[in-house]
Amino acid sequence: MLGQVLVTGGASGLGAAVVRAVHELGGKPLVLDKAAPSSPEVADFESVDLSDTRAAERAVKAIAERNGGLRAVVTAAGTDACGRLEDVPGPDWDRVVLVNLLGTAAVVRAALPLLDGGGRVVTIASTLGIKAVSDATAYCASKFGVVGFTRALAAETAGRVGVTLVIPGGMRTHFFDDREEQYRPPDDSKLNPPERVADAIVFALRQPEGCEVRELVVAHAEEGSWP
Repeated sequence: MLGQVLVTGGASGLGAAVVRAVHELGGKPLVLDKAAPSSPEVADFESVDLSDTRAAERAVKAIAERNGGLRAVVTAAGTDACGRLEDVPGPDWDRVVLVNLLGTAAVVRAALPLLDGGGRVVTIASTLGIKAVSDATAYCASKFGVVGFTRALAAETAGRVGVTLVIPGGMRTHFFDDREEQYRPPDDSKLNPPERVADAIVFALRQPEGCEVRELVVAHAEEGSWP
């Protein structure tokens, strides 16, 4: 049994796909998000802006206490601010790093005492966390940071908490909807549906004690961001 799985960003996109996958396998999905999820599979929800790291920590503790603890955490929340470094307003640039990197670290930090002794953490980076491109300094900085954070966390918690880094390529979600046209994937882009990445995530969550899936790259076979 998967037990209680906390999913950040669980109201939409990849997070919502993870919620459905966890529920289908008999787990209890708990969601942290700014927006309330519409999915009936969500067992509990706590509204929080993950750019406020102290609020994120409090939200983890609150939802865990209401649900008898946690067995796993999946940090699927993410945001972006496209454009050249000098053109992206400072607060917008900062928010990407706050949500994607510092929000991830804050959620994991708060969850670790509840997971010690057999729980699991799955963080979500990106192929742009290992391959840099123009007009994406904030996103690349945040996702490169998630890669480094997760690898260090795996070393730090080895034998106590399972840690998996998932590196997805582009997915067909609403993540790109608010972008200027030049930063949207063309209609014929090779993108995976988020359900395929969610399947990889629950595969990592279901590994037996002592077996770790340390890193997974999940991308469409013809996607240009990999390798």
